Amino acid sequence: MHPATPEFLALLGRERVLHAPADLLAYDCDAFTVAKGRPDVVVLPESTGEVAEICRIASRHGMPIVPRGAGTGLSGGGMAVTGGVLVGTARMKRILAVDVANRRATVQPGVVNAKLSEAVKASGLCYAPDPSSQFACTIGGNVAENSGGPHTLKYGVTVNHVLGVTVVRGDGEVLALGGTVEDMPGLDLVGTFVGSEGTFGIVTEAIVRLIPLPEGVRTMLGVFDSVDAASAAVASVIRAGVVPAALEMMDHTVIQAVEAAFGFGFPLDAAAVLIVEIDGAAPALPRVADLCVSVLRGAGAREVRVARDEAERQTLWKSRKKAIGALGRYAPAHCTQDGVIPPTRLPEVLRAIAEIAARYRIRIANVFHAGDGNLHPVALFDDRDADEVDRVLAAGAEILTLCVRLGGTLSGEHGIGIEKIGQMALMFSPDDLAAQEAVRAAWDPAGRMNPGKILPQRSCIEVGLLHRRAAPV
Repeated sequence: MHPATPEFLALLGRERVLHAPADLLAYDCDAFTVAKGRPDVVVLPESTGEVAEICRIASRHGMPIVPRGAGTGLSGGGMAVTGGVLVGTARMKRILAVDVANRRATVQPGVVNAKLSEAVKASGLCYAPDPSSQFACTIGGNVAENSGGPHTLKYGVTVNHVLGVTVVRGDGEVLALGGTVEDMPGLDLVGTFVGSEGTFGIVTEAIVRLIPLPEGVRTMLGVFDSVDAASAAVASVIRAGVVPAALEMMDHTVIQAVEAAFGFGFPLDAAAVLIVEIDGAAPALPRVADLCVSVLRGAGAREVRVARDEAERQTLWKSRKKAIGALGRYAPAHCTQDGVIPPTRLPEVLRAIAEIAARYRIRIANVFHAGDGNLHPVALFDDRDADEVDRVLAAGAEILTLCVRLGGTLSGEHGIGIEKIGQMALMFSPDDLAAQEAVRAAWDPAGRMNPGKILPQRSCIEVGLLHRRAAPV
């Protein structure tokens, strides 16, 4: 038992403090299962005051503090690199206020993403960011990672929908950043905090923007006999002047998996499919839908299906959003990448990914946000095979190197975590990284908030979590 554990027990009681080895085992990784690290203790607060006192206790004992939401993160952000106290926010799940007239909601970090939209649907509103894990992931984790989702193309990522946050720093100080109004004067501290992956502090409340539900929606499926044709069709849709709400791609391997899981009626011989969704004013939708159908056919789609009703649309989106889970039938483990490229480079990048997969003798499936070039190559492997794990990690590093070389970035929504630290030098000079470290130190001078994440640090290297150095661009 860690010396601080009795103090946590006195604060929260036995039901909300976990320290037995069997209990801690469930918290030794997030959805990036390649790397694991066990905390000394897990605490489950229910209020800002409790989080602040937890941080004060941890500060007195010099403990690392690791924030964690639902554990759906894909870059290792919710994993304890060097032990310490893991602060799980899943019990902080209250929607504190909804201001329908001003389209605002104030929520605790443990509110499940999809639950917020469900709660305000009757008022004709929704919360736009919709990660594929939205039925499990929480707002606090979304804020930490600056999560996106299929509808990022039109509506933006989490930072575009957060107006204010209440945060607790590593020493227990509580800060209220931003507020309920747009464009607060002064430095954009909210924008700085969103996407900081728990390294600045723990979000305990968020004021988020709600948007009106669209008057109408049209969702269609384009079926292609080659990945190249489907990739080229993405650029064709954008060039036609259409701004889809979502534009997603699934390749042959993913099609096979989701059809076996959900029976939507995907053609099993297709090389790739595109899901295109448009929304907006109802009178304009038929014209825009007809244009999309024409563009997809002109780009080589052998078939274009338009969802006949809301039930068919929902089944199609269920297939897309649960696609990575459906791939579990092919391998015991998977590792999902998150590089970004200019959408016009999709054909050559997908060809390169296929070549990388063949060279490293691994299977890679592709399901991703094609409209904004946010790739999600999914490596399927057996995590009990150390050599195969090494090959998966090496292939992932090569894919990220390619993305950066073509003018893209390391992450569109999953964050850097521990997964991509080894590639940060591809994008940033030593001076760039030093400047970022200075910002981080201003928020967390003691360096105890989620150590070993985002920026290359000795602590991460010492525990062997920097799997590989990135290849030079």
